[in-house]
Amino acid sequence: MMTPSPLEQQEDEEMLVPHQELSTADAAQPMEVVAQTEPTNTAESQAPEDPQTSRFTWTIENFTRVSGKKHYSDVFVVGGFKWRVLIFPKGNNVDHLSMYLDVADSGNLPYGWSRYAQFSLAIVNQIHQKYTARKDTQHQFNARESDWGFTSFMPLSELYDPSRGYLVNDTVVVEAEVAVRKMIDYWTYDSKKETGYVGLKNQGATCYMNSLLQTLYHIPYFRKAVYHMPTTENDMPSGSIPLALQSLFYKLQYSDNSVATKELTKSFGWDTYDSFMQHDVQELNRVLCEKLEDKMKGTVVEGTIEQLFEGHHINYIECINVDYKSNRKESFYDLQLDVKGCRDVYASFDKYVEVERLEGDNKYQAEQHGLQDARKGVLFLDFPPVLQLQLKRFEYDYMRDTMVKINDRYEFPLQLDLDKDDGKYLTPDADRSIRNLYTLHSVLVHSGGVHGGHYYAFIRPTLSDQWYKFDDERVTKEDTKKALEEQYGGEEELPQVNPGFNNTPFKFTKYSNAYMLVYIRESDKEKIMCNVDEKDIAEHLRIRLKKEQEEKEHKKKEKAEAHLYTIIKVLLIASVSHTS
Repeated sequence: MMTPSPLEQQEDEEMLVPHQELSTADAAQPMEVVAQTEPTNTAESQAPEDPQTSRFTWTIENFTRVSGKKHYSDVFVVGGFKWRVLIFPKGNNVDHLSMYLDVADSGNLPYGWSRYAQFSLAIVNQIHQKYTARKDTQHQFNARESDWGFTSFMPLSELYDPSRGYLVNDTVVVEAEVAVRKMIDYWTYDSKKETGYVGLKNQGATCYMNSLLQTLYHIPYFRKAVYHMPTTENDMPSGSIPLALQSLFYKLQYSDNSVATKELTKSFGWDTYDSFMQHDVQELNRVLCEKLEDKMKGTVVEGTIEQLFEGHHINYIECINVDYKSNRKESFYDLQLDVKGCRDVYASFDKYVEVERLEGDNKYQAEQHGLQDARKGVLFLDFPPVLQLQLKRFEYDYMRDTMVKINDRYEFPLQLDLDKDDGKYLTPDADRSIRNLYTLHSVLVHSGGVHGGHYYAFIRPTLSDQWYKFDDERVTKEDTKKALEEQYGGEEELPQVNPGFNNTPFKFTKYSNAYMLVYIRESDKEKIMCNVDEKDIAEHLRIRLKKEQEEKEHKKKEKAEAHLYTIIKVLLIASVSHTS
C-alpha cells in the first residue's frame, strides 16, 4: 500500500507531489489553447502488460495575460483513460512554475479506482529545443492523489524571460508524454485461486514488513523451525512472538484469504502508531532473527538461525615491510553491498574485499614494530546457505546534507558464483570443498523516494522458473524479466510515439528497484526447500486456529444470511387491558 509521502526527484532535489489547493475559489479560467495528441497502438494490438503511450502538445497563447491561478489543458486519452495537464502559471505558492498530470474524470470514477502511469512533463524551448525543460516520474493515481507532478517545475524568472526561449510571442508550449500500463481488476481478483498463495494485509505502512515476512515464510526450512518452536495452548499470540509467527505462517499456508499481521506487531510491542511508521527493513530482519534465535535456545530447533543465515569474514591488517599480521574473525547474518559506483553484485563484492593501503600519515601502529606501511582488507571464511544481501540504495549525501536514494542501474544474476576467479573473495583458510554457487530466491523492491514509498517482493517459492509478486494482499504470477531486469533501476526508454519523426525518446528514472536479495546455495537447496505439512504444526495450534477459522466462517455466514431474517413482535389482545 502506497504511503502518502512524496517521491524524491534526486537530480535537482525536486519533490514530486500531488498539488495542494490552498483555496477552493481557484477555479480554472478559460484560455486560448491548441492541443494535439499523437496516440500509439490501440489496446487490441498490444500485450496487456505493454505500456500504451501518447504524446500530448498544449500550445498556450497570450500566456502572460492568463489571469487565473490554475489552468487545465484539454482532455486527452491514453490507455482508455482521460487525462489533462494542470499548471499554475504563477506558481503554487512558490516562485516556480507548478505543473501536474491530472485524472480528468476523477470525480465520476467508481469507488476504489486506481491507475498507474509513467509520464514526463515539459516546457518546450522554442529557440533551442535541446534546452527544453523536461521532468519525468511515475505514480499510482487514486481518489486521494488524482494529480501528481512538480510543484517547483522551473523558476518563473526563466520561464518569463523571453531571451531564454520558453516564452516566445507570448506563447508557451507544454508537452506531456504518458505511458499507461493495464492493471489487474483487484476487486474480483482471487490470489489463492490464481496463484495458490495469499498475501498479507497492510496496517498502514507495514508493506516493508510484509515483503520480509513473505520471504522468510517461503524459506521452508525456516518455516518448519518456527513451527517446531515450543508454545502452549495458554500462550496468547499478542504476547508471544513464536506463537504469533506460527499463527501467521499457518494462515499463510492454509487460508484462502489475505492474512492480518496485528497479532505479530503486538507481540513486537508495537502500538497502532508504530504500525503507521515505516521501520528499517534490515533492522527489523535482524531484531526478528535475534529474538527467534534467543527463543530457540534449549529447544529442538536451537541454532537454526545461525545454520541458515550466519557467515564469517576475516578483517586483516598485514604489514608490508615487517612480519606482522592482525586478524579478526566476525560473523554476519546479512551483507551490505554498495550500489553507488558498482554496475552489479560482483562489482560490489570486488569493492567489499578491496585492499586499502595504510601509508604516509595513515600508517598502522603495529605491536613492537611502531608505525608501518600496511594492507588492510576483508576476506570471507565461509558463506551461509541462505545469503541475504542488503543493497545500499539509501545513503547520506554530504554535499546536500541529506539522505538520498540511489536509483542507479544495478544488475544481479539469477545464479551467483562466489568461487569465481579462483575464489578471490575467500581467505586461504576457507574450506574450498564447499561450492559457493547460489541461485536467486527472492528480490525485495522499494518503489519511491527517500521520504517514503512502497515495498513488495518477487519470490520463487520452489525455485522453479515461475516467479510471484507478493504485494501486500495481492499475489500475482510474474516472469523472470519482471523480477530481475525491471528491478535493476536506472533509466528506461519507452518506444517513440512516431518512430518516423525526430521525436525525443521518452526516458524516465525508475524509482522502483531492488534493495534486498536472497540467494540459496545450490548444494543446500534440497535441505532448505524441504516439505512442510500439518504434522510439523503443534496440535494445540492446529486446534486453536481451526476453531478460530470456524468461528470466523460462522460469523460470516450469519452476516450473509441476516437479510433472510427479521424480528416480529406479536401483541396478543388478551394481554391488553381496557379501561371502562
